[in-house]
Amino acid sequence: MAQSHFLKPPPPSDEPLDVRALPASPRVAGATMGDAASPQALLRLNQALLELQRLRTETLLPLLHQAVAAVRADRPQEGAELAIDALKMDERCGVAWHILAVCREKSDDFTSALKCYETALDLNPDEPEIANDLGRLAYRMGFLAEAEWLFRDYIAKVPGSSDGANNLANAQRDQFRFEEAIETVRAAIHANPESALLWNTLGTILAEQGEMEKSVIFFEESMRLDPKFPKSRYNRANALLALGDPQKALIDCQAALKITTLDSEVSMMKLAAATMLIAGGELGSGWDAYEARLEPHYADVTHFAVDRPEWTPEMDLEGRRILLIGEQGLGDEILFSNLIPDMIEAVGPTGKVLVAIEHRLVSLYQRSFPGAEIGPHVTLKVDHHTVRGARFADMETVDAWAPIASPLRRFRRRVDDFPDHARLLTPDPARVAHWSGVLKAEAAGRKMAGIVWKSLVKATARSRHFSPFDAWEPVLRTPGVLFVNLQYGDSAEEIAYAKAAFGVQVWTPPGIDLKNDLDDLAALCAALDLMIGPANAATNIAAAVGAPTWLISTPGAWPKLGTDRYPWYPSVRVFNPPAYNEWTPVMVELGEALKAL
Repeated sequence: MAQSHFLKPPPPSDEPLDVRALPASPRVAGATMGDAASPQALLRLNQALLELQRLRTETLLPLLHQAVAAVRADRPQEGAELAIDALKMDERCGVAWHILAVCREKSDDFTSALKCYETALDLNPDEPEIANDLGRLAYRMGFLAEAEWLFRDYIAKVPGSSDGANNLANAQRDQFRFEEAIETVRAAIHANPESALLWNTLGTILAEQGEMEKSVIFFEESMRLDPKFPKSRYNRANALLALGDPQKALIDCQAALKITTLDSEVSMMKLAAATMLIAGGELGSGWDAYEARLEPHYADVTHFAVDRPEWTPEMDLEGRRILLIGEQGLGDEILFSNLIPDMIEAVGPTGKVLVAIEHRLVSLYQRSFPGAEIGPHVTLKVDHHTVRGARFADMETVDAWAPIASPLRRFRRRVDDFPDHARLLTPDPARVAHWSGVLKAEAAGRKMAGIVWKSLVKATARSRHFSPFDAWEPVLRTPGVLFVNLQYGDSAEEIAYAKAAFGVQVWTPPGIDLKNDLDDLAALCAALDLMIGPANAATNIAAAVGAPTWLISTPGAWPKLGTDRYPWYPSVRVFNPPAYNEWTPVMVELGEALKAL
């Protein structure tokens, strides 16, 4: 992509793309930004056409009116062709470039949309709506600082705009500047107290901070002001799920689906409804609905570059060569690997299962599934969309392929379908013996408990699921325990805090890269007496190798599948807080259980 003069690329990262990818899950604060092809946006385009009517010939205007009509009818390709025909008549027509930009964005062609918006803004620099639409595109592409600048420019030109204030607050919220976002919305609500959009956005800011019960109050005020506004009903649904009520959440989500019109919102809400079904224990219909994560209009969709037939639940697998491709975050890839043994059994001795997995897991999976062919998947960003494939596999011999979670539709339609296996993954016995010796020498007769406390995925929606480190005091003060730091990334601040505040030395094992050497991490986990932490990659690895694992959960966590346990791993014991964001009681309970151990 050529360097934009409005947007700059994000800073480089040494994280693999597939590590930074978020799991397929509903966004509690999703769909609050607005849409470039909303009725209000199209009305503004029509107003621009009326202004243009005074300046252009009758030949050009009908094409542009037809293009806007095509966008309104959700035919962006047709609208783009009409806009291009208009530009052939007058390549300096800013309105035509603006319409073309909207059409390209609706087709998820972000690079072309960006260039078209910028050309439109160059030609019509005093047209604030172009800057607003360009800001929304920048937001979708992850350029939050640039989006904020564009929204501020729009507000300066259109003071008092509730749309501009709403967009600015979204950009501030997603940069973790919650107080600024609240003040932005508060001032806008003072000027526009009947705006359902603004009350909804205020609710999302509170939700992202973990104030779920308070967020519901503002979602309900938004619903009162506009009962036909789907976003606030959808957001209340996600808040109710987080609070542990999947049944009421599903009712809200289905009601929102009936009144939404945008394809991107439909896909997002269908995925949310799927997680609510699963969280309520309705696994068969839930896994069927979970396929919404693969719809092209879903904002975080992964596109799979595989030119072979896609697996279907009714397919006869015996004797077939089936490719499974890991998806979502690292912990999710491990979680969904629960069904690899079922697939191996289903293809039989004359078939073969091929598994494309995160490259750091390849050696561990080769040892664990000797009957399968294991290799790394490859993940790229193409026009700001995630694309994944498997180069190691001979595609000509593959009969069918599936994202690794999709076969859950066939093999895990009930909780009873989850096997009671001692372990899913097999660590290196020699490394287990090595770490057993190192740990026993360090522990000096104490119990050995590995701990993790956070995720390195920098997203507000993730941070709500992890307790603050100071809440760990009842656990870390337990006598007779060697706490082993298995937190990958920078953990120096928390380790120093534990020493200063609790008088506890959290020991970091020497000679291991906790982030990249996952095969050795699996062996280390297997050598421990216990693993403690929230659901992330490390706790999934520990549970998968059969290590006793104490999982700190949340009320609405859908992987519990409507139970009070984790059916994926028999070795897991779940500790549930009594209510959302109430960490103290569950950490006290965990500390007491650790004393008993």
